[in-house]
Amino acid sequence: MDKSAIRRHMALGVAVLTASGLLSLAGPGTGTAEAAALCSGRKVRTLPLSTGSVQIYKKRGYVCAVTLRKRQGAPTYVSVSVRAWRARPAVDRGLFRHHAGPVTVHVGHRRVLVKGSVGSASVSSGWIRL
Repeated sequence: MDKSAIRRHMALGVAVLTASGLLSLAGPGTGTAEAAALCSGRKVRTLPLSTGSVQIYKKRGYVCAVTLRKRQGAPTYVSVSVRAWRARPAVDRGLFRHHAGPVTVHVGHRRVLVKGSVGSASVSSGWIRL
């Protein structure tokens, strides 16, 4: 190999290492910061699960919820559901690595029911006013 080929290989190696380092720093989080990036408004409640949590946000008569996994890895069943009184629920469910949602519903001043699950663990808020 001549010197220019060695330099090209070295430059490629440095570029790959730099990109992988940046991607690991920019990877998905598991906390409130991730949920805040997904839902706008102020956080009004957290429903804890043994395998994650459901974060609930409210802004101008709208409720937004997202279910976050505690540990990310292989895809597992994650769900989130928000239902305003006398309305159909907004649901996101499936096999996810990080989170389910966000789902947003206009609730106005009505009661709301928020549910979420990660794996076999599930939680429900019951009918609440936010």
